Amino acid sequence: MIAALPGTSAHRAAVLGSPVAHSLSPALHLAGFAAAGLTGWTYSRIECDAVALPGLVAAAGPEWAGFSVTMPGKEAAAAAADVRSARVDLLGVANTLWHGPKGWHAENTDVDGVCGALGAAGVAPHRVLVLGGGGTARSVVAALAELHVEELVLAGRRPQSTWACVELARRVGLPVTASDLEPANVARVAAEVDLVVSTVPAGAADHLAAVLAGVPALLDVLYHPWPTPLAAASVPGRTTVTGLDMLLHQSFRQFELFTGRPAPMVEMRAGLQLASGAGLPLPIGAR
Repeated sequence: MIAALPGTSAHRAAVLGSPVAHSLSPALHLAGFAAAGLTGWTYSRIECDAVALPGLVAAAGPEWAGFSVTMPGKEAAAAAADVRSARVDLLGVANTLWHGPKGWHAENTDVDGVCGALGAAGVAPHRVLVLGGGGTARSVVAALAELHVEELVLAGRRPQSTWACVELARRVGLPVTASDLEPANVARVAAEVDLVVSTVPAGAADHLAAVLAGVPALLDVLYHPWPTPLAAASVPGRTTVTGLDMLLHQSFRQFELFTGRPAPMVEMRAGLQLASGAGLPLPIGAR
């Protein structure tokens, strides 16, 4: 018997992306469903690019509680929703679609992932360097605004996307300057910040590992393979937060939106630890 939420027939969820075979989201949500007693709920991976996403979502029936959305569909998810949260309106990207009272609702729980992962690791940043300027960087900027950081430097690979992030930071009230990824310029910034957040693809920041090694805290949104060169170069005493930490913490809010129930955080963490095999502690902290 399907243990759907009262008044609904929802019992299915999935992650949409391309490629999506590597996604660890099923491990998180299936562990959560089991711990919450949601017998009959399923969570799968669906190969889906940005072009196909609107049609897939429009055709989804009432049995679908929601979708996690990974690259390259986050902008398409925001556009496809009937209702967008204030975060999604601000950022233009959504990683969560959930069936709500007014149709498909869009949310960005990546912001929760950044705030939760940093908080659980005991990182309270004041001056931050963010590498990158894409959709993930936008979510990081929004999170840093919620954390009330004092100063932000954005160092991107592409001037156009970097400046778009700079404008976003200004809209949310963050004092911000722009840089590039030249080692000499990054080294000057690194001496003044207490957190570096890398949102760039694998390999794009490897040449900066040495100059960033002494920054007191690192959040690298990558998690496979681990450790990344940025993480491996860390000096003793550095606090390192991983992409798995961010994935875990964003999933808690996502689970609650899908099911209407509190996230079983300990069990979801155990599911992720087992599936990843990374041997990382993944602190939860208080919510």
